[in-house]
Amino acid sequence: MAERTAPPGGPARRDPRSVRTAYDTFLGTGALLPGVDPLVAASWRRSLRSGVDPDTPRPGEGLAGAELATYRAAHPLAALMPVVRELVVDGARDDGLVVAVSDDVGRLLWVEGSVRTRGAVERVGFVEGTVWREERVGTNAPGTALAARRPVQVLGAEHFSRPVQDLNCAAAPVRGPDGRVVGVLDVTGGRAAASHVVLSLVRATVATLERELAARTPAGPERDGYHLVPAVRLLGIPALVLPDREQRLSLRHAEILALLAEHPGGLSADELAVLLHPGDLSDVTVRAEVSRLRRVAGPLLAGSRPYRLARPVRTDVDVVRDRLAAGDVRAALAAYGGPLLARSVAPGVERLRVELAAEVRAAAHASDDTAVLDAWTRTDDGADDHAAWSRLAVLADDGSPLRARARAHLAVLDTFLR
Repeated sequence: MAERTAPPGGPARRDPRSVRTAYDTFLGTGALLPGVDPLVAASWRRSLRSGVDPDTPRPGEGLAGAELATYRAAHPLAALMPVVRELVVDGARDDGLVVAVSDDVGRLLWVEGSVRTRGAVERVGFVEGTVWREERVGTNAPGTALAARRPVQVLGAEHFSRPVQDLNCAAAPVRGPDGRVVGVLDVTGGRAAASHVVLSLVRATVATLERELAARTPAGPERDGYHLVPAVRLLGIPALVLPDREQRLSLRHAEILALLAEHPGGLSADELAVLLHPGDLSDVTVRAEVSRLRRVAGPLLAGSRPYRLARPVRTDVDVVRDRLAAGDVRAALAAYGGPLLARSVAPGVERLRVELAAEVRAAAHASDDTAVLDAWTRTDDGADDHAAWSRLAVLADDGSPLRARARAHLAVLDTFLR
């Protein structure tokens, strides 16, 4: 079924009737009606492309028993669960809400709160140890917060999976001191979870957790030393850059390192398989590829349950994001050597590629610096960005070569768009 996008049509309409109509229309025709929340619309598209069954959520099989207990005891958020319980869980019980904390791959580590609501969410598989990612269960607050890397609130029929549409949820990613996502805090329930107050509570709690994480992480060369950690190049020719040498990487090995760098908590063979291949990839194949990667990366890789990096690794993607966070868009564009692993068709890498390009594009569009817009339009991602060329044509000095270049390129683009 082809996807067709309707014009945005003003602010999002989130009343139940409008959302239900939009949802049914999207599933039936692929068209997005005006007024669908843009974040939800993007998530519906991703869910459809991932082949999620809207009638049967299939959360990934996760850890259980002693294995789950061991894994979550070592998670960086384990020490902060008393804070979560004090700030959110204790009040959630009285309001009929459930609080969930996941790791950076969507694995639910703690699900606590109202007994009645826990019973309801357990019936759809929302239980400790399972993996709630968009690729498996479609649009849902913890999974979509992880995919979008931002706080989200998903109401009723905005969920892609029908069995979950009686619920509302709000979630936000929790970032460590290095800026990487270490987990997600989610609050789920009935009408109370649809309140803006709940989303504000989630945001405030996450801010507290991030401050606590920063306070508990000692500074030092292992954390902050820019040149003292191994580096991985993902924006040009893939390579592992060590203090004494540079090792070229195959596309598959670069994909694995990119995914592990994005998920410091680790990935199981099954999770890597889902993120590495748009179809079926066996666990045996994944284990074989990781085994070959060990011969190249050596001690950078630790264990196999889950696979993870044994020490911090710096990528050129981190450099771009750090410079964007610092407000230095020119420097970010200088470091942005092109699309992230441009030849990769691995679903997990494609998502990272789109996210990074969107972050750089948004920063360029927000800038009044013609040098920034000029640099963006010279990248592969920005070459056909009509809005950027239009803005450059307006901001460049009248009669300047830059304005002439922008107008000439706009004329070409307009010819193709007719």
